[in-house]
Amino acid sequence: MIPNHAQFIEARTEKRKVRVQFYSPADSSVVDRVCAPMDYGPGNGNKDGLNRYWGWDYASRTETHTLGLVPQQIVGLQVLGEVFSPVDFITTPASVATPPAGAAPPATAVSSGAATIPKL
Repeated sequence: MIPNHAQFIEARTEKRKVRVQFYSPADSSVVDRVCAPMDYGPGNGNKDGLNRYWGWDYASRTETHTLGLVPQQIVGLQVLGEVFSPVDFITTPASVATPPAGAAPPATAVSSGAATIPKL
């Protein structure tokens, strides 16, 4: 865990954004990101079983925006005064969000009603 682990958890509970400075192997340097704190734990798909600090990276250029950092990567973390909404994490594919002009309305889909929402 990082020294200010409690502040990360509190920011998640209060829905406050955090500024995280971390070592990025892809950039070979320390980078600075503003994120919404999502969780702390091993996460799915990580075979190493290490706990990570999970955040929604607003500046991400990947489709998922999810950032998972092991404690050793984190150089600094500050809680910001800016609040976030979990709605920020819901994305709609561009093909659904912008139908072509003159297109027929989409067909009604039947769903189980279950939605995948990030754990907060």
